[in-house]
Amino acid sequence: MNLTVIGTGYVGLVTGACFAEMGNTVYCVDIDANKIARLKEGVIPIHEPDLERIVQSNAKEGRLRFTTSLPEAMADSSVYFIAVGTPPGEDGSADLQHVLGVARDIGQNLKDYAVVVNKSTVPVGTADRVRAAIAEELAKRGAEVSFDVVSNPEFLKEGAAVDDFMRPDRIIIGSSSERASEILRLLYTDFSRNHDKIMVMGERDAEMTKYAANAMLATKISFMNEVANLCDKLGVDVEKVRLGIGSDARIGYSFIYPGCGYGGSCFPKDVSALIHMAEQNYLFPLVLQSVHQRNMFQKMILGEKIVARFGQDLSGKVLALWGLAFKPGTDDMREAPSIILLQQLISCGARVQAYDPVAMDAARQVLPKAWFDNGSLTLAEHQYDALKGADALALVTEWKPFRHPDFGAMKRLMNAPVVFDGRNQYDPARMAAEGFEYFGIGRGRKL
Repeated sequence: MNLTVIGTGYVGLVTGACFAEMGNTVYCVDIDANKIARLKEGVIPIHEPDLERIVQSNAKEGRLRFTTSLPEAMADSSVYFIAVGTPPGEDGSADLQHVLGVARDIGQNLKDYAVVVNKSTVPVGTADRVRAAIAEELAKRGAEVSFDVVSNPEFLKEGAAVDDFMRPDRIIIGSSSERASEILRLLYTDFSRNHDKIMVMGERDAEMTKYAANAMLATKISFMNEVANLCDKLGVDVEKVRLGIGSDARIGYSFIYPGCGYGGSCFPKDVSALIHMAEQNYLFPLVLQSVHQRNMFQKMILGEKIVARFGQDLSGKVLALWGLAFKPGTDDMREAPSIILLQQLISCGARVQAYDPVAMDAARQVLPKAWFDNGSLTLAEHQYDALKGADALALVTEWKPFRHPDFGAMKRLMNAPVVFDGRNQYDPARMAAEGFEYFGIGRGRKL
């Protein structure tokens, strides 16, 4: 099948590459000429395991093509995936200007029947707005061309997106058109061979499913973080509590690991958008508001523990920081807890030496230049380099290389063996035996 994917960001590039991997011919379109030129050279703009391989191999075979020309791509395909950004507005609503702009571009160039697929995460009712935008452009041209709009939300985890696309838990097709549903079903058949994972529902049902799924996962995280904070007050080890409740099949172990808050491009944005949708419909979203607020407070927990231990004035203190990306397996720093922690530490006068296995370049782009210029923040070449002369270590992102470090080397490099573990990677008893002063999240040690 010949496909067009509009937008070569995280979702668009993974979608295009994975469809090409299954033998489809895919045109990836983006208005950023520099990005397209680099993709043609095999340079991948994001860190995602296995993505570089499948992009390069399918581009070499001619199944994956990159262009800035939407009319060129549309001429050879009849299924168009909209995968452009929907950044949050100041009120938390999703900004649809890019989605609707693409819809208008499609309407200006549409010549034959096509299926237009919303892959971007969009509010309920967006399929109707996309349909109206395309129809309006067709009317301006005086053209009568039939088309269908489908909602096909993505459920990709950063750091495992290729595997998630190739082996999905479910494939949701939101469509009121049997013709469009069958085309999408045929396209996704190879991803659903083991058993039927395809669910067909209405467009609005599919749009809401995406938001509800992310909001539920965010709720589990925020709930467990709140329990962890209570555990610190009561002298309870949250790890024992996690094991105790996770063994209940109704709850499960997924997404109940306490820590210093969630980040990324999905959970914060989608929870905020769902809150906005509720408020626009005169429903006060008590649970969702609490999920969001708990996460905002949770990102400050690690900094508060450090200040409680060393005092408000951190002048002269050197803090090592392991992990800048919002989660392992990605270089994405959007809404990352590390940013909040850095703001807290630097505002209190500390000097920070940070290291991340893949997010160093992203950090240089995202973090304030003044921090680097005035010496408040240094990016270390190696995880142990970050420890040299440090008065404490803060672990923020649970990368695998941080799980079993050389504790002897750590003590030799650091001024003091103090660890603030924002992801509860280390066992308190082991840390005590190794001679470390240890502070986790909800491990029963109140400061």
